[in-house]
Amino acid sequence: MILFLAGIVAIFFGFKFASANFPQNKLEKPLKFGGLGLVVFGIASTCFVSIEPGETGVMVLFGKVQPGTISSGLHFINPLIEVQRFDIRTQNYTMSSVHDEGDKQGDDAIRVLTSDGLEVIIDLTVLYKVREDQAPRILREVGINYQEVIIRPITRTKIRDNAVGYDAVSLYSSRRDEFQTKIFNEIQKILTSRGMELEQLLVRNITLPTSVKQAIESKINAEQESQKMQYVLTKEKQEADRKRVEAQGIADYQKIISTNLTQNQLQYEMIKAQKELATSPNAKVVIMGGGKDVPFILNN
Repeated sequence: MILFLAGIVAIFFGFKFASANFPQNKLEKPLKFGGLGLVVFGIASTCFVSIEPGETGVMVLFGKVQPGTISSGLHFINPLIEVQRFDIRTQNYTMSSVHDEGDKQGDDAIRVLTSDGLEVIIDLTVLYKVREDQAPRILREVGINYQEVIIRPITRTKIRDNAVGYDAVSLYSSRRDEFQTKIFNEIQKILTSRGMELEQLLVRNITLPTSVKQAIESKINAEQESQKMQYVLTKEKQEADRKRVEAQGIADYQKIISTNLTQNQLQYEMIKAQKELATSPNAKVVIMGGGKDVPFILNN
């Protein structure tokens, strides 16, 4: 359109110089032909539009959104039509407390009140996409700034509405998946009715108040100490049982020996031991009792 207007201006001045006796009338022909070329090129450039991969085009004629869309590729259109491009790929909108991590600068996390009256900070990412066939409707009803008009306020509202049904600790731990599934279903229903598709809702982080975190850490430490003490007690009990079994075995052994071992058996065992000692190759002196009072000496 700019080239077209520039060509019209050039042609106008070309005729102006031709109708007046100006020294610049030698520019008449260059201005006319140059202007005509700009007009032709401007019209041609507005008749062709290129849509990139992952995009769709919505046609607008004199402020009225036309039905249908233009898919990716090169298209010949009415030069008076304005094409508004929409991204139909998966998009994400992040609300985070970390600076420069979310779509807005600074702390943009969602602060909610739980059922026990505590403030919890939630970092969230919404994965969604625009349905191609619904792009004209979105442009007509919402506009191209649908992230700020639809995605952001609906997500933050549903997070706050549902968080009041959970206490802080369960929201952080045991019921986190339940909470995420619940808000996903509610947000998906709204986005579907507005021509979009919710792909995934990621609760990236839940930050509890400092007092609650300290209480949880104390509880975890106490549970770990309790488990450690249970282990020590179990080990000591096993050791006591082992000693009891060992003592019972020794007692049973002594009882058997004291019952069955006779004087003749003891004398026989003594003779065997002395014989093995006497036959060993080491130098020795062995004094053994012979009968009741008479000992004898063996030497190698």
